[in-house]
Amino acid sequence: MERIYLDHAATSPMHPQVIEVMMRMMQEDYGNPSSIHSFGREARQVLDRAREVMASSIGAIANEIIFTSGGTESDNHAIFGVARANQNKGKHIITSEIEHHAVLHACEELEREGFEVTYLPVNNEGVIEVDTVKKALRDDTILVTIMYANNEVGTIQPIAEIGKLLVNHQAVFHTDAVQAYGLLPIDVNEANIDLLSVSAHKINGPKGIGFLYCRKDISLPSRLFGGEQERKRRAGTENVPAIAGFLEAVKVSQQNRGAKSTHFQQLREMFLQTLIENGIKFKQNSSLAETLPHVLNLSFPGTNVEAMLVNLDLVGIAASSGSACTAGSIDPSHVLVAMFGKGDERLANSIRFSFGYGNTLEQAGVAGKEVSKIVQRFQA
Repeated sequence: MERIYLDHAATSPMHPQVIEVMMRMMQEDYGNPSSIHSFGREARQVLDRAREVMASSIGAIANEIIFTSGGTESDNHAIFGVARANQNKGKHIITSEIEHHAVLHACEELEREGFEVTYLPVNNEGVIEVDTVKKALRDDTILVTIMYANNEVGTIQPIAEIGKLLVNHQAVFHTDAVQAYGLLPIDVNEANIDLLSVSAHKINGPKGIGFLYCRKDISLPSRLFGGEQERKRRAGTENVPAIAGFLEAVKVSQQNRGAKSTHFQQLREMFLQTLIENGIKFKQNSSLAETLPHVLNLSFPGTNVEAMLVNLDLVGIAASSGSACTAGSIDPSHVLVAMFGKGDERLANSIRFSFGYGNTLEQAGVAGKEVSKIVQRFQA
């Protein structure tokens, strides 16, 4: 039985070039980047090169990139840093109901500290209306944090329009771009983004490494205390092998982004066509027109999500019910609740399939057939 991995939105397999680079770094370039001897200088060169490439990939400059342990730390650093640095200007924060829990739980913690948070609703396709942001803005709003694209249903948010709305406002604009980076063109200056979070393991890089873009004029105090790494914004010896792997993953993702997006769309279309040919009843949770090319969230009436996932796993297909960060939770997806309401049947029968590196059209067809067989048994 061939196992087919369709959960790339949760994490992606490391690219062979990434593994090769990391192995070489661990064996040869093991110096501390803060050391002044040749070993340290060689490690420092890796960091400098990575910072330049990652900055260039989003239209930023090198000293605006802060290396972190991943998306969660990047989100937390941005949200807590901005809130505490600007609380003398106000204590109002705007976010959305469909954010990743790294954002939502950070905002909830700030509420316990006395900040006020407005959680914006979305329409039934999972999109935040720009007008709702405009109406929520107040003179004392200090931070707006809206994800670039959703990890569960794939909807792309109107980030540039929101950024334009904030040009003459004191609020700092942060976006969690963990799912979008490497698949969508991003320019922080064109979109007026002040802070942006990225994680390497979503683009076939290693786990445990990411970056936070921070515009040079944004005050962002460190949340870790120790050395003076990352221009005093993030203490701790840098994870050089992981950063080198991250750099390679970024290079690969930037080189073939267009072809990769097209391939993922073809995989998605093959999968959907197979379901249709087998007469499967399903609903798509979001619009194909404004979603990430690799994410497909489907509702199968008459099925149960837990039983579906078990049956899929038995035939070697890896999928999920949403965010991997809430695996094992019996609560329905907060994203689908925001889109459809608490009583909607889709909360109990929706599956996320997400395509990625290594998937073939043949696999998409096979997966579609296996899903069809399972759904037919339930819908019968």
